[in-house]
Amino acid sequence: MGIPSTSDAELGQARATRWWVRGRRIGSIERAAKFVDDVGFALLFPAPRTVVPSLWEAVAGEDEEPFGSGMGTNEQRVWTWKDELPRRGLAWYGAYLGSRGSFLSPELVKALYPAPGDPSDHLFLELSPTAHEIADAIAAEPLPSATLRALIGNKSRYQRAITELQRNLLVTTAGVHETGSGWPAALIALTCHQFDVGGGTDHTLAAERFLDTMVATTPGELARAFRWPVAQARALLEEQVDAGRATFDGVRYVAG
Repeated sequence: MGIPSTSDAELGQARATRWWVRGRRIGSIERAAKFVDDVGFALLFPAPRTVVPSLWEAVAGEDEEPFGSGMGTNEQRVWTWKDELPRRGLAWYGAYLGSRGSFLSPELVKALYPAPGDPSDHLFLELSPTAHEIADAIAAEPLPSATLRALIGNKSRYQRAITELQRNLLVTTAGVHETGSGWPAALIALTCHQFDVGGGTDHTLAAERFLDTMVATTPGELARAFRWPVAQARALLEEQVDAGRATFDGVRYVAG
Protein backbone atom coordinates (compact mmCIF):
# COMPACT_ATOMS: atom_id res chain seq x y z
CA MET A 1 0.00 0.00 0.00
CA GLY A 2 1.41 3.43 -0.95
CA ILE A 3 1.66 6.43 1.30
CA PRO A 4 -1.51 8.58 1.14
CA SER A 5 -0.98 11.80 -0.80
CA THR A 6 -1.26 15.17 0.93
CA SER A 7 -4.27 17.09 -0.38
CA ASP A 8 -3.89 20.71 -1.42
CA ALA A 9 -6.33 21.79 1.29
CA GLU A 10 -4.44 19.91 4.01
CA LEU A 11 -1.14 21.28 2.77
CA GLY A 12 -2.49 24.84 2.72
CA GLN A 13 -3.67 24.56 6.33
CA ALA A 14 -0.40 23.02 7.49
CA ARG A 15 1.60 25.74 5.75
CA ALA A 16 -0.54 28.52 7.22
CA THR A 17 0.37 27.26 10.68
CA ARG A 18 4.02 26.63 9.83
CA TRP A 19 4.41 30.06 8.19
CA TRP A 20 3.01 32.00 11.20
CA VAL A 21 -0.08 33.09 9.26
CA ARG A 22 -2.29 31.67 12.01
CA GLY A 23 -1.95 32.87 15.59
CA ARG A 24 -0.39 35.97 17.10
CA ARG A 25 0.74 38.61 14.62
CA ILE A 26 4.33 39.88 14.51
CA GLY A 27 4.63 43.37 16.00
CA SER A 28 8.33 43.81 16.78
CA ILE A 29 11.62 43.43 14.97
CA GLU A 30 12.74 40.89 17.56
CA ARG A 31 9.76 38.68 16.76
CA ALA A 32 10.34 39.24 13.04
CA ALA A 33 13.89 37.91 13.53
CA LYS A 34 12.49 34.85 15.34
CA PHE A 35 10.12 34.29 12.42
CA VAL A 36 12.94 34.29 9.86
CA ASP A 37 15.04 32.04 12.09
CA ASP A 38 12.12 29.61 12.39
CA VAL A 39 11.09 29.39 8.73
CA GLY A 40 14.61 29.92 7.34
CA PHE A 41 13.50 31.83 4.23
CA ALA A 42 10.68 34.23 3.39
CA LEU A 43 9.61 36.87 0.93
CA LEU A 44 9.08 40.44 2.09
CA PHE A 45 5.67 40.53 0.37
CA PRO A 46 3.78 37.49 -1.02
CA ALA A 47 3.99 36.71 -4.73
CA PRO A 48 1.55 34.49 -6.65
CA ARG A 49 4.23 32.49 -8.49
CA THR A 50 6.56 32.03 -5.51
CA VAL A 51 4.66 30.06 -2.88
CA VAL A 52 6.79 30.44 0.25
CA PRO A 53 6.37 32.21 3.60
CA SER A 54 6.26 36.01 3.62
CA LEU A 55 6.97 38.45 6.42
CA TRP A 56 3.99 40.54 5.33
CA GLU A 57 1.50 37.70 5.91
CA ALA A 58 3.05 36.91 9.30
CA VAL A 59 2.62 40.58 10.23
CA ALA A 60 -0.73 41.45 8.63
CA GLY A 61 -2.46 38.12 7.94
CA GLU A 62 -3.18 36.32 4.68
CA ASP A 63 -6.19 38.42 3.66
CA GLU A 64 -4.58 41.87 3.97
CA GLU A 65 -3.24 43.39 0.74
CA PRO A 66 -0.03 45.44 1.15
CA PHE A 67 -0.37 49.15 0.29
CA GLY A 68 -4.12 48.79 -0.18
CA SER A 69 -4.58 52.09 1.63
CA GLY A 70 -1.12 53.52 1.18
CA MET A 71 1.74 53.29 3.67
CA GLY A 72 0.05 52.05 6.83
CA THR A 73 1.54 50.82 10.11
CA ASN A 74 2.22 47.30 8.86
CA GLU A 75 3.75 48.54 5.62
CA GLN A 76 6.02 50.90 7.57
CA ARG A 77 7.10 48.06 9.85
CA VAL A 78 8.12 45.57 7.19
CA TRP A 79 9.68 48.25 4.97
CA THR A 80 11.88 49.37 7.89
CA TRP A 81 12.72 45.82 8.98
CA LYS A 82 13.97 44.82 5.51
CA ASP A 83 16.97 47.11 6.09
CA GLU A 84 17.25 46.87 9.87
CA LEU A 85 17.24 43.05 10.17
CA PRO A 86 20.39 42.63 8.02
CA ARG A 87 22.03 45.68 9.62
CA ARG A 88 21.77 43.89 12.97
CA GLY A 89 22.88 40.57 11.46
CA LEU A 90 19.49 39.04 12.24
CA ALA A 91 18.47 38.10 8.68
CA TRP A 92 19.97 38.45 5.20
CA TYR A 93 17.90 40.48 2.71
CA GLY A 94 18.06 40.79 -1.08
CA ALA A 95 16.51 39.71 -4.37
CA TYR A 96 16.67 35.93 -4.06
CA LEU A 97 13.53 33.76 -3.99
CA GLY A 98 11.88 34.21 -7.37
CA SER A 99 14.18 37.25 -7.80
CA ARG A 100 12.03 39.12 -5.28
CA GLY A 101 12.92 40.78 -2.00
CA SER A 102 13.67 37.88 0.36
CA PHE A 103 14.99 37.09 3.81
CA LEU A 104 17.28 34.21 4.71
CA SER A 105 18.16 33.21 8.26
CA PRO A 106 21.84 33.47 9.24
CA GLU A 107 21.98 29.66 9.35
CA LEU A 108 20.58 29.28 5.85
CA VAL A 109 22.67 32.01 4.21
CA LYS A 110 25.76 30.32 5.66
CA ALA A 111 24.65 26.95 4.25
CA LEU A 112 24.07 28.44 0.78
CA TYR A 113 26.91 30.97 0.56
CA PRO A 114 29.05 30.01 -2.47
CA ALA A 115 32.47 31.47 -1.62
CA PRO A 116 35.20 31.49 1.09
CA GLY A 117 33.82 34.44 3.05
CA ASP A 118 36.00 37.49 2.45
CA PRO A 119 35.80 40.73 0.41
CA SER A 120 37.36 39.08 -2.65
CA ASP A 121 34.57 36.48 -2.88
CA HIS A 122 33.20 37.99 -6.08
CA LEU A 123 36.40 37.00 -7.88
CA PHE A 124 35.50 33.31 -7.39
CA LEU A 125 32.26 33.68 -9.38
CA GLU A 126 31.44 34.42 -13.00
CA LEU A 127 29.83 37.85 -12.74
CA SER A 128 29.38 40.83 -15.03
CA PRO A 129 32.05 43.55 -14.96
CA THR A 130 29.53 45.90 -13.31
CA ALA A 131 28.86 43.39 -10.50
CA HIS A 132 32.61 43.10 -9.87
CA GLU A 133 32.88 46.90 -9.85
CA ILE A 134 30.15 47.22 -7.20
CA ALA A 135 31.68 44.48 -5.04
CA ASP A 136 35.05 46.23 -5.19
CA ALA A 137 33.45 49.58 -4.28
CA ILE A 138 31.95 48.23 -1.04
CA ALA A 139 34.93 46.09 -0.04
CA ALA A 140 35.91 48.56 2.68
CA GLU A 141 32.49 49.72 3.91
CA PRO A 142 28.78 49.79 2.97
CA LEU A 143 27.75 52.49 0.51
CA PRO A 144 24.33 54.01 -0.25
CA SER A 145 22.56 52.61 -3.29
CA ALA A 146 22.38 56.15 -4.71
CA THR A 147 26.17 56.45 -4.52
CA LEU A 148 26.62 53.12 -6.30
CA ARG A 149 24.14 54.05 -9.02
CA ALA A 150 26.09 57.27 -9.61
CA LEU A 151 29.33 55.28 -9.72
CA ILE A 152 27.96 52.93 -12.40
CA GLY A 153 26.34 55.80 -14.28
CA ASN A 154 23.41 53.80 -15.63
CA LYS A 155 20.39 52.88 -13.51
CA SER A 156 19.42 49.77 -15.48
CA ARG A 157 22.97 48.42 -15.53
CA TYR A 158 23.28 49.06 -11.80
CA GLN A 159 20.00 47.27 -11.07
CA ARG A 160 20.96 44.23 -13.14
CA ALA A 161 24.32 44.01 -11.39
CA ILE A 162 22.98 44.44 -7.85
CA THR A 163 20.36 41.75 -8.54
CA GLU A 164 23.12 39.50 -9.85
CA LEU A 165 25.13 40.02 -6.66
CA GLN A 166 22.08 39.35 -4.48
CA ARG A 167 21.17 36.17 -6.36
CA ASN A 168 24.68 34.94 -5.57
CA LEU A 169 24.25 36.04 -1.92
CA LEU A 170 27.32 38.30 -2.10
CA VAL A 171 25.61 41.52 -0.95
CA THR A 172 22.79 42.52 1.36
CA THR A 173 21.32 45.71 2.77
CA ALA A 174 22.77 47.12 5.99
CA GLY A 175 20.49 49.89 7.18
CA VAL A 176 19.77 53.14 5.38
CA HIS A 177 21.48 56.44 4.57
CA GLU A 178 19.32 59.48 5.26
CA THR A 179 19.36 61.84 2.29
CA GLY A 180 17.58 64.80 3.89
CA SER A 181 14.66 64.69 1.47
CA GLY A 182 12.59 61.85 0.08
CA TRP A 183 13.12 58.17 0.90
CA PRO A 184 16.42 57.23 2.54
CA ALA A 185 18.80 55.19 0.38
CA ALA A 186 19.55 51.60 1.38
CA LEU A 187 23.13 50.92 2.40
CA ILE A 188 24.60 48.05 0.38
CA ALA A 189 27.12 45.82 2.17
CA LEU A 190 29.05 42.66 1.49
CA THR A 191 27.32 39.67 3.03
CA CYS A 192 30.62 38.49 4.50
CA HIS A 193 30.82 41.72 6.53
CA GLN A 194 27.34 41.27 8.00
CA PHE A 195 27.17 37.50 8.53
CA ASP A 196 29.33 34.53 9.42
CA VAL A 197 29.69 32.89 6.00
CA GLY A 198 32.30 30.92 4.10
CA GLY A 199 33.98 27.62 4.75
CA GLY A 200 31.81 25.58 2.40
CA THR A 201 28.16 25.09 1.56
CA ASP A 202 25.82 22.66 3.33
CA HIS A 203 23.15 21.86 0.76
CA THR A 204 21.89 18.91 2.79
CA LEU A 205 21.01 21.29 5.63
CA ALA A 206 19.46 23.76 3.17
CA ALA A 207 17.28 21.03 1.63
CA GLU A 208 16.23 19.80 5.08
CA ARG A 209 15.24 23.32 6.15
CA PHE A 210 13.36 23.92 2.90
CA LEU A 211 11.37 20.70 3.23
CA ASP A 212 10.56 21.35 6.90
CA THR A 213 9.24 24.83 6.13
CA MET A 214 7.35 23.88 2.97
CA VAL A 215 5.81 20.85 4.79
CA ALA A 216 5.70 19.06 1.42
CA THR A 217 7.57 19.89 -1.77
CA THR A 218 8.81 18.68 -5.15
CA PRO A 219 12.33 18.64 -6.62
CA GLY A 220 11.26 21.39 -9.02
CA GLU A 221 10.21 23.70 -6.18
CA LEU A 222 13.45 23.13 -4.29
CA ALA A 223 15.52 23.60 -7.44
CA ARG A 224 13.83 26.90 -8.30
CA ALA A 225 14.18 28.26 -4.78
CA PHE A 226 17.94 27.74 -4.49
CA ARG A 227 18.85 27.70 -8.21
CA TRP A 228 19.99 24.09 -8.19
CA PRO A 229 19.69 21.52 -10.99
CA VAL A 230 16.51 19.47 -10.55
CA ALA A 231 18.56 16.27 -10.37
CA GLN A 232 20.53 17.67 -7.43
CA ALA A 233 17.34 18.74 -5.67
CA ARG A 234 15.79 15.28 -6.17
CA ALA A 235 18.92 13.57 -4.80
CA LEU A 236 18.91 15.79 -1.72
CA LEU A 237 15.23 15.07 -1.07
CA GLU A 238 15.90 11.35 -1.46
CA GLU A 239 18.60 11.76 1.20
CA GLN A 240 15.90 13.10 3.51
CA VAL A 241 13.82 9.98 2.86
CA ASP A 242 16.80 7.69 3.47
CA ALA A 243 17.51 9.52 6.76
CA GLY A 244 13.91 9.02 7.91
CA ARG A 245 13.13 12.75 7.84
CA ALA A 246 10.71 12.56 4.90
CA THR A 247 8.40 10.32 2.94
CA PHE A 248 7.39 10.37 -0.73
CA ASP A 249 3.65 10.19 -1.41
CA GLY A 250 3.97 9.70 -5.16
CA VAL A 251 3.69 13.42 -5.87
CA ARG A 252 5.57 15.28 -3.16
CA TYR A 253 8.23 14.73 -0.56
CA VAL A 254 6.57 15.21 2.83
CA ALA A 255 8.44 16.32 5.96
CA GLY A 256 8.49 13.90 8.85
